[in-house]
Amino acid sequence: MGSSLDARRGARLSGWRAVAVAPALVVLPLLAATGPARADVLWEWNDAALEAALATKQFPYQQARTLALLNVAVFDAVNACEPLYRPYLAPQGAPRGGSTEAAAASAGRAVLGALFPERKADWERLAASALSRVEDPAARERGISTGERAAAALLALRAADGSSATSAYRPVTQPGRYVPTALPVGAAWGRVTPWAMKASDQLRPAPPPALDSATWRRDYEEVRAVGAKSSATRTPKQAEAARFWIVTGAAAQWPLLRALSVAPGRTLAQNARLLAAASMAIADAYIAVFDAKYAYLFWRPITAIRNGGGLREPLAEEATWEPLVETPMHPEYPCAHCINAGAIAAVLEAEFGDGPLPGLEMTSASAPGVVHRWSTLREWQDEVASARIWGGIHYRASTEVGTGMGRRIGALATQRLPPGVAKGN
Repeated sequence: MGSSLDARRGARLSGWRAVAVAPALVVLPLLAATGPARADVLWEWNDAALEAALATKQFPYQQARTLALLNVAVFDAVNACEPLYRPYLAPQGAPRGGSTEAAAASAGRAVLGALFPERKADWERLAASALSRVEDPAARERGISTGERAAAALLALRAADGSSATSAYRPVTQPGRYVPTALPVGAAWGRVTPWAMKASDQLRPAPPPALDSATWRRDYEEVRAVGAKSSATRTPKQAEAARFWIVTGAAAQWPLLRALSVAPGRTLAQNARLLAAASMAIADAYIAVFDAKYAYLFWRPITAIRNGGGLREPLAEEATWEPLVETPMHPEYPCAHCINAGAIAAVLEAEFGDGPLPGLEMTSASAPGVVHRWSTLREWQDEVASARIWGGIHYRASTEVGTGMGRRIGALATQRLPPGVAKGN
């Protein structure tokens, strides 16, 4: 499985037109930190899940569902063996005293077996490797049973969550008149059942700025100038950041989560809860952002600028305007990268604080050889948002709204799976 994993990382997801690469490919100083050896089981299964998601060309929002299914099931299994936190969905009849590592491996095998049944042999081998590290046969068997129960309960709960719905997006045109035939992505994802939100439209923002507003004129002129492929005002650092953040999917957030989770002294139970909360936040972020995008169908800069921003007839230089970064195939408002960054930043700040943190650095498959470093999670979050303006694919108001939505979603995920030890445990 290892060779195929390495070969598939960095695959380009068809239709999304953005580079996605598994987080294990990113080299981070903290990955060498000494932590609990048993905690490796969590990242073994996350790496395997993402590799399978990339191999089957899942879109980033589908990857988010895959990782949420995995990590929430693993958390519930681990927490049932070592009950420290409020569960997401307590597995019924799970035996006490099971091995947490066996429970995690068993839940991982069951979830990935259900999602990618054609890879059953891979999941069996990965589970066998983890289970071989558990020396107590009785604890191993109890852990296996607990993991299977946790996975089965979650898979049953999410079986009809709307993730398999077919896009009903209808291109509008005049009879006989050609329009581009590639359908935008994610049109049905805003109706998927959320994980921590009460409803997919719970955090739907107000409409985008009106085309006769000062905010719109400000944002239009900014992205027209700094986001153009031939911009004379964008700095080299801004251009580098724009290309760096073409990367999408788990590769855009998971490296920081991994670096912080392997800090010395953290336990398997702590990290299982953290991964579950983070996965839920990202999954809900995609649901919320696609709900809003298709509710408002706001135009992208390339469309707006080639049409004079709705303010006037386009100028000569606007008629052929192109962004630095290729425009994604879905509506503009709000910013998806921003909502994801805000969600993960909020989850991680709840766990590690909002001050300076060591090891906040990563590389990007879309900017080979470039390393970006940040002192705080807010700096990281803000760079993600600004990069989408510098790349010419988002307006400032959209990045601000998206980031704010993400932070609220991260708070909801943290409230659903709070980091404090649950009373009575």
